[in-house]
Amino acid sequence: MLENLDLSLIHWSRAQFALTAIYHWLFVPITLGLSFIIAIMESIYIRTGKEEWKNITKFWMKLFGINFAIGVATGIILEFEFGTNWSNYSWYVGDIFGAPLAIEGIMAFFLESTFIAVMFFGWNKVSKKFHLFSTWLVAIGSNLSALWILVANSWMQNPVGMHFNPDTARSEMLDFWQVLFSPFAVFKFLHTISSAYVVGSLFVLAVSSWYLLKRRHELLAKKSILIGATFGLISSVFLVFTGDSSTVIIAEKQPVKLAAIEGLYDGKNGADLVIFGILNPSKTIDNKENPFIFKIEIPKLLSLLSFRNSEAFVPGLKDLVLGNTENKIISAEEKIAKGKIAISALSAYKKAKNDKNSLLADSAKNVFESNYKYIGYGYLNDPNSILPNVPFTFYSFHIMVILGFFFILLFALILFLSIKNKICKKRFWLKLALWSLPLGFIASESGWIVAEMGRQPWAIQDLLPTIIATSNIDASSVFITFCLFATLFTILLIAEIKIMLSQIKLGPKGETNV
Repeated sequence: MLENLDLSLIHWSRAQFALTAIYHWLFVPITLGLSFIIAIMESIYIRTGKEEWKNITKFWMKLFGINFAIGVATGIILEFEFGTNWSNYSWYVGDIFGAPLAIEGIMAFFLESTFIAVMFFGWNKVSKKFHLFSTWLVAIGSNLSALWILVANSWMQNPVGMHFNPDTARSEMLDFWQVLFSPFAVFKFLHTISSAYVVGSLFVLAVSSWYLLKRRHELLAKKSILIGATFGLISSVFLVFTGDSSTVIIAEKQPVKLAAIEGLYDGKNGADLVIFGILNPSKTIDNKENPFIFKIEIPKLLSLLSFRNSEAFVPGLKDLVLGNTENKIISAEEKIAKGKIAISALSAYKKAKNDKNSLLADSAKNVFESNYKYIGYGYLNDPNSILPNVPFTFYSFHIMVILGFFFILLFALILFLSIKNKICKKRFWLKLALWSLPLGFIASESGWIVAEMGRQPWAIQDLLPTIIATSNIDASSVFITFCLFATLFTILLIAEIKIMLSQIKLGPKGETNV
């Protein structure tokens, strides 16, 4: 069934999409985070009437505009790639996946782009309250754009509210509200935007800290750092809550991802949570080597976080591949067999329909529907292929978590020093805040690596493996566009950094360089 697959096409298609997504997400968090920080700052200006807050708002608004303009370009390319490189995927689920993306373009992006003109050019041309209203709508529109994109992504992780039509060989939406409000979508949206708010807050802290270290624009820096640290602390604490809630959903819907995240090969009751560890590179599900060279863990916490029961059984990678009859876990080999039955029955149904043999068609359809939930496995041959890259998933997750708790401490300390009016004298902490900005991007990108690599080999969980989701095009064309995009995105990133640094060095208008 898979003999004619061009693996180089699959690899380059995945690489190109990953490249675009990683670059795109370098811009998005600052857009999402700064949009609300700017709205808060302008609200303070409207409430107090102090001109200094207007200057502060306009300064951060310029940086937001630079980032927004460049970020849009990468986002548009990302959506086009579904049609160019992943046409089989688009055909299979276009009726469902296209809906939230269309809403994002029609409603959210339209809202955002309409009022962004008023936000930038409406000073002294519209009333203060209407300008503030526009700024808040830009912030809301930015986050609504993220909502619909994340709803689409969440459906890939947990396909709900749909059925497969054997006559068209396409998935069709049954319940839009189930797609929108599935627990996976809700908590993925909340977790992702809160991580973006953290990065946006780190950006404000980094720029403000640089000003204080250089003893420039201290009024702007002190006020901005207070807003940034407050917003960042609230966001980072909320990030922990949404991450905890996401664990419960992943444990239920993506147990292989959870096992990879924790490097758990053998399932157990009262599973321990690994806080830090070094994986044994020689470990596989087929040998008895220790999964870890070194680890620090908290007893029974993984079971508690995953199932809200400290004694609950958490399946390991070995259980999920080989099966576990005691805990009613079907082996990957059984799923593959059922999936092949589903694929064969679908072919038999189509042939019977063409031959106008309704009796045979109904029989084949019944067989297909009883095995459909495993159809994606039918395109696999090796039971071990259901496993993601365990080291990549494990280390990315733990880097994300460790940095997440570090940010809570950082925001809390900076906020405390700001309230006590001691921040200007604490050069070590200012330098730490300045250099924590790259860590924010590392943590945020790591989260996406966990989400996307952790669910491999699936484009759509259990239903469509990545290996058959690509377009029928030549691998060389994908390679060429990969190189072009890599060059273009790198140029855009360098351009953004240079323009940002130039604007930061220039500083805000209307404030003396003190």
